[in-house]
Amino acid sequence: MASIQERINQDGSVSYRVQVRLKGHPVQRATFARKTDAKKWASQTESAIQQGRHFQTSESKKHTLGDMIDRYLSDVMPSKPKSARDQTRQLNWWKNELGIRPLADCTPALLAEYRDRLAKGEPQGTPRTPATINRYLAALSHVFTIAVKEWAWVESNPLSKVRKPSEPRGRVRFLSDDERERLLAACRESPNPYLYAVVVLGLSTGMRAGEIMGLTWDVVDLDQGRIILHDTKNMERRLVPLMGHALAVLKEFAKVRRIDTPLLFPSKGPRHDVPMLMRAPWMDALTKAEITDFHFHDLRHSCASYLAMNHASLAEIAEVLGHKTLSMVKRYAHLSEAHTADVVGRMNDKIFGGM
Repeated sequence: MASIQERINQDGSVSYRVQVRLKGHPVQRATFARKTDAKKWASQTESAIQQGRHFQTSESKKHTLGDMIDRYLSDVMPSKPKSARDQTRQLNWWKNELGIRPLADCTPALLAEYRDRLAKGEPQGTPRTPATINRYLAALSHVFTIAVKEWAWVESNPLSKVRKPSEPRGRVRFLSDDERERLLAACRESPNPYLYAVVVLGLSTGMRAGEIMGLTWDVVDLDQGRIILHDTKNMERRLVPLMGHALAVLKEFAKVRRIDTPLLFPSKGPRHDVPMLMRAPWMDALTKAEITDFHFHDLRHSCASYLAMNHASLAEIAEVLGHKTLSMVKRYAHLSEAHTADVVGRMNDKIFGGM
């Protein structure tokens, strides 16, 4: 049941306070300058409560997008240390653009409009790639998901209805045999004492740059030939086989290891508890080896490509690289076509061999 009370404000103006009371539901209140608006709101609110639609007209009007992002940064982000820096930057973009908007106003149409602004690079003016846009959308989408499931601030995630731009196929750049020999030779000759070992580990194990540079001796088992990564990108422990030349390199490396730090590749500066910055020696080695269009992360692609060309299955490649699904390693499928043909051939020989 709705009631409307006329009130005289301090400045002499008139306002109308509305209360909607329905059994089994909390009291809803609002104030309007015009009685017709008050009646309209009362009618719509009563109808929404009776039809189970009132959720969006209450909680989602009490909180803004900025409120939602602030709570997420405070309550949820501390549990995501690896992605905190990038996602905080992305969420602050949304907050700066739409922070004052009530959540009820954050419709798919509005968010799609700002997706397009992201593409144009607004407000800086530098266009963003589809991959970057999707990272911004994913960051905000997770905030909405938490707001739906845990806070009951919104009824559904509006970004589930917003189209994501198509990303180009994943990059597959790996070293040819000649390039690999030139790069390793340049790394051996580098004045940096760690570069050669770092690159060998990248090529042999497929570990990410951060995983390699963060290695400590307590996770390296030279006797068993393995590295156990406790702090990975997907937050799961991973065992990395350490074999062949990479194992030999680390065994030699261990003979001259520094005792003032647990790190394999510590900084030369006064702080021995932080890894050395490898960008400068890495770029110098690429230049000396005359290798272009190659990033440090491409060592990981090289490892995966070599595995594929040596008959590893996609599932095996995913396990070595630490991917939860096969989607990230399908880019290497064409490199293992010969292996796939062999598997099919053996199957056919088995079932039709006697015919």
